[in-house]
Amino acid sequence: MSKKVETILEFDKIKQQLLEFASSALGEEAIRALQPTSTIDKVNLAQQETEEGAKVIRLRGSAPISGIYDVSAHMKRLEIGGDLSGIELYQTGSNLRVSRLMKHFIDDLIEQGVELPLLDDLASKLLSMQDTEETIVLTVDEAGEILDTASEALRNIRQTLRRTEGRVRERLEQYLRDKNASKMLSDTVITIRNDRYVLPVRHEYKGHYGGIVHDQSASGQTLFIEPQSVVDMNNERRTLQAKEKQEIERILAEVSATLAEFIPEIRQNTYVLGRFDFIFAKARFGKSMKAVTPRINQDGIVRLFRARHPLLDPATVVSNDILLGGDYQTMLITGPNTGGKTITLKTLGLLTLMAQAGLQVPAEEESEIAVFSQVFADIGDEQSIEQSLSTFSSHMTNIVSILDKMDADSLILFDELGAGTDPQEGAALAIAILDAVAAKNASVVATTHYPELKAYGYNRPFATNASVEFDVESLSPTYKLLIGVPGRSNAFAISRRLGLNESVIDAARGLVDTESADLNDMISSLEEKRKAAELEYEEAYQLSRDGDKLLKELQKGNYRVP
Repeated sequence: MSKKVETILEFDKIKQQLLEFASSALGEEAIRALQPTSTIDKVNLAQQETEEGAKVIRLRGSAPISGIYDVSAHMKRLEIGGDLSGIELYQTGSNLRVSRLMKHFIDDLIEQGVELPLLDDLASKLLSMQDTEETIVLTVDEAGEILDTASEALRNIRQTLRRTEGRVRERLEQYLRDKNASKMLSDTVITIRNDRYVLPVRHEYKGHYGGIVHDQSASGQTLFIEPQSVVDMNNERRTLQAKEKQEIERILAEVSATLAEFIPEIRQNTYVLGRFDFIFAKARFGKSMKAVTPRINQDGIVRLFRARHPLLDPATVVSNDILLGGDYQTMLITGPNTGGKTITLKTLGLLTLMAQAGLQVPAEEESEIAVFSQVFADIGDEQSIEQSLSTFSSHMTNIVSILDKMDADSLILFDELGAGTDPQEGAALAIAILDAVAAKNASVVATTHYPELKAYGYNRPFATNASVEFDVESLSPTYKLLIGVPGRSNAFAISRRLGLNESVIDAARGLVDTESADLNDMISSLEEKRKAAELEYEEAYQLSRDGDKLLKELQKGNYRVP
């Protein structure tokens, strides 16, 4: 798919939202690389893995996916014979831990009869390395600090070191408790200079304690002195610290050498964990939108029931049925601007990209969507501003490119087709462009405010009209898509509602040609019939929902239902 089209339809914003559901840099990397695909097998596979992830979330609420790290750089260091740091050891061990937990988690679901063929296959690629994992647990904490349990030698060194430090501090604290301490010391605290314990001694008493001067204050009035009585103990402490460092380096080298034997296995586990993170991120994202897994076809058929634009406020967004393919491949949405026509285009386009990227779509169950080879969109007038072209030229340049590249499996979205020029010529061009698209058997949805195109869906067997409902009482659009009903002019009704004299309205009506008036009357009649049918549908839909709910309650109570 074209990057420009993805931007126009705001697929990049969907990916940005999806990133919030990733638990690791590996999952984020997979999301950033996410692209719609036009291969139906790949789409079905991606949708199935998302659906399996959603099933797990429904059953268990979450998955043990936290604590994954990108250890690719760590493995490269091991390959060239380098040693890992403490934090790198912890991160590698954390991946081993999550690998074990995830495999057990999926295996447990499978044992309980939950069908997860793709996740089961993915989990089977997680290799158990529990002995190595336990070694790392005993070696390092989550801050990367080497633990006393890493080796007996380290534990003994640290025990001796702690005792030595205790003796040094105890001797220095005796100086602090001396009755003359407040007179001879700048502050009654033990501090450190050059990694040795010292006292802050006033300059005039520098000879009282003997020992070594390690530093002085900026004013020179305070000297940081290591008393002679603790020099030997501090020397012993430094020797023990050197031994501790040497033993830590030996431990890191030893554990790193062990890990180096399993570089392929660790890389495989890390890749699989990244895939799991990606899949569960898609599933949680779908749940947040109350989305569903659509059925996928390659017949150009779109049946989106109560579809919602995922970037609009869910509290106020209006859902719509968007139907395309089968009886008609061309939908022409007519009517005034600011009525929601463009949102309908973007909803169809964006949900198509989401479905082809393996994401669930915000719509009702039983929704279906086609896999298109390409999605083209001419929406807005930003395409050629840098070339200083007019709005019309900008759109036409884009349309020429679309007509050249499209094929029978393309979905094309035109916003305000033919706008920006003489209305009569613009309408004629719009009709000719739609006919050219139809000649290639491509699927197209176009919006226009030209009244000349209202009859297009009636005299073309491959096309249907549509409009976005306008409430004359509130003088505002309802954003409800009306398929089969072209947009009608509301100018007279709005004018009357706003108080325009009836004689002026009658005079205006007399200036409208009979054909246009008849068309508006026909559209008005169609709207009334549509509203009646919609009301009947809503009643039937609610009865069906109530019936399903009652059936489930009866079945839970073990009643026999014929």
